[in-house]
Amino acid sequence: MSRTVSWILRFLHGLAANTLSSAGVVITTSSFLAFVFLEILRLAGLITNAYLGLVTYLALPALFILGLLLIPLGWWLLGRRTPAAGKIEERFGRDATEPGRLGSKLFLTIAAFTLLNLLFLGAGSVRMLGFMDEPVFCGTACHSVMNPEWTAYQSSPHARVRCVDCHVGQGPEAALDAKLNGIWQMISVTFDLYERPIPTPVHNLRPARETCEQCHWPEAFYGDRIKRIVHYSMDRDSTPRYTTLSLKVGPGKFGPGKTNDGRDSKQGHIHWHVASGNLVRYEPGDPSRLSVRWVEVRRADGTFERYTNRRLSSVHGHGLEVRVMDCVDCHNRATHIYEGPEDAVDRLIREGAINRKVLPFAKRQALAALTGEYAPGDAATGIDLDFRAYYRGNQPGTAAASDTVIDKAVSALQSVYTRNVHENMNVTWNAYPNHLGHRNGPGCFRCHSEYLVNKQGRAMPHDCTLCHSMLAYDSNDPFEFLSPPDPESPDCKMHLYLNQEFTGHARGSSRDPCPMSRKASNTGGK
Repeated sequence: MSRTVSWILRFLHGLAANTLSSAGVVITTSSFLAFVFLEILRLAGLITNAYLGLVTYLALPALFILGLLLIPLGWWLLGRRTPAAGKIEERFGRDATEPGRLGSKLFLTIAAFTLLNLLFLGAGSVRMLGFMDEPVFCGTACHSVMNPEWTAYQSSPHARVRCVDCHVGQGPEAALDAKLNGIWQMISVTFDLYERPIPTPVHNLRPARETCEQCHWPEAFYGDRIKRIVHYSMDRDSTPRYTTLSLKVGPGKFGPGKTNDGRDSKQGHIHWHVASGNLVRYEPGDPSRLSVRWVEVRRADGTFERYTNRRLSSVHGHGLEVRVMDCVDCHNRATHIYEGPEDAVDRLIREGAINRKVLPFAKRQALAALTGEYAPGDAATGIDLDFRAYYRGNQPGTAAASDTVIDKAVSALQSVYTRNVHENMNVTWNAYPNHLGHRNGPGCFRCHSEYLVNKQGRAMPHDCTLCHSMLAYDSNDPFEFLSPPDPESPDCKMHLYLNQEFTGHARGSSRDPCPMSRKASNTGGK
């Protein structure tokens, strides 16, 4: 054993023939020993820091390869001045070069080290690829760039789904494309070539059929789903107002609201757009896909229709890629979800983080504090001072009795701000619109609009009840439209229409229940 160790040390010393090769030996040996040491600590659970993987699986293997390249380069430079054979005998001894049954001692040593290097690099590559597939790598390797997405991801419904399952997809081709794209991303980060904020959508995202539909598929959606949205007024009591929707989430068959035999149906049909047998293609009107130039619909029964945007049809195309509509055209923020300030405040009140029963004008003051203009890094202090100052100056009795309530509200507001606003990346409120629905952007109305018409001049259907029944709209009662309408109300006819649309009761009664109301407004704008 001692002879073996002695020979290995002698061999390493022999490799260090000049300054360059000596540096290679030191770098290679130290990076190998450091890799082994850190792996032992990781396996023992003594080190769990997320950044350890960057050192262990990226930096150390890169240094190891650099050292291996420096050793033969040093010997090549040395050989230009001194005959190589004589130098080998001088560095390793005559006995190391004497031929044996399987080769000289030096040859066997080099072969053994070569095999060891290949095993090390192979194992390191496998571990590196595995580490690069972990969310912690995606979120922390380029911390300043990806921190907004990483922060949103950790509190999302898909927080236990790996980034690569959606952004890379399955198969070696997808993996290769992702790694090549990753090289450009590293260059962009190194030389500060990236945009702030990162533009969306991601144009090289894998098709949803290969990613989203590994877990979700349109045929699994059926029936209706009740969604109640609570907003709070700006009055003293932050009075709740309710919008309740019965979402028609099913895939349908031949078209919206139709059964297989073509009759009107109350079945849901939101996911008709991506159901098996239906094909929807469109050309975006801009790179962010906030407008649509034209839409083609090919139904399962073989019928075809094309709708063209009257406002954009006269403009020459931008050369943007024609897309087959899939999940992310609507669910574009399925994971990296950013809240708008008003939605965030409504949620905090609903969850009890902001107590509207104790704090007068809670909604108004919370929203004002959250949307104030603060210098970079001063938002937390500014929110605290802004929110607390109102109750100290205008509601002194409330502040004295409710310090704990105010502290809780301030902490919640600071957390919301930190999660949604990232000054270093120019990510401010509503930087990334959500296409699901149409409250924070055009959403559904990118296609379902009066401006998209077919060759007969008929507009794309855009009535609200196409995708959901409305049981309440900014109402005091979460199910207001299920009750009989008030004949004196100016919205009586709209109330009656929405009631009958959901319940399916016959219309056209001889007795008009809304004799005093004005003509109902078009519900398509609701």
